[in-house]
Amino acid sequence: MNAFFAFATEFWWLVFPLSGLWFAFGSSWSEATERRHRRKVEIYRLKHPGAAPAPIEQRREPSGKKSGRKTADRSGTDRAVRVVEAMHDDVDRRWLSYELDAAKLIDYPTMTDVREPLTVAFLRAKREADALRPQDAADLDAEDLVAYRAAVTSYGVAFQVAETEARRVRASGFTAEERARLDTARKLVTVAVDDAATAAERQSAYRRARRELDGLIVLPEATIDSLEQSVAGAIGPRRGSSPA
Repeated sequence: MNAFFAFATEFWWLVFPLSGLWFAFGSSWSEATERRHRRKVEIYRLKHPGAAPAPIEQRREPSGKKSGRKTADRSGTDRAVRVVEAMHDDVDRRWLSYELDAAKLIDYPTMTDVREPLTVAFLRAKREADALRPQDAADLDAEDLVAYRAAVTSYGVAFQVAETEARRVRASGFTAEERARLDTARKLVTVAVDDAATAAERQSAYRRARRELDGLIVLPEATIDSLEQSVAGAIGPRRGSSPA
């Protein structure tokens, strides 16, 4: 034992070169193991063409890499959600260009006609997409994102089909007398929102337009609200509403 300590005391400096040799040996062994693994995978592929390689060695991934991958996956999902939400917003804007414009709805009345199958399909698709829209992107996992994207895509397609048909048929489904009433209503709506008209003219035009449309087109609540806001103080409280 004394001889060992004497040797260690005299040749302690050999620890450094020996450590280097041991590190080099370890690295070489690791690389050789990796090469053997790749070779086994290649042999498996040659023996089983077209098949996915079998897991020959189950190597554990460092926890740090797993955590980083989860963070990257979450970040990717959040970006994908924002893209789908932008698609959703775009279709909403296209629909609002009708819903908030009474004159435009009069030009294309089937956009709000629930007797039309294409209109019903569009409104149903909108409701489904709205129901799946998350309050926060973090609320959606990958599976929910797939469902939301599919719903928004269906919403966009359904709206496009309904809009194309509405522009094609316009008011052709109405009789000549009904089309004349629609034309009159559109002119009256233009007067109702015209700031150059007097309050009395705007109020009268608004009420006459509603009478002309009665039985022809049912304006959505949002359309009526937008129209009345444009008319502003020129009209009194809506029928059935109570003063604040």
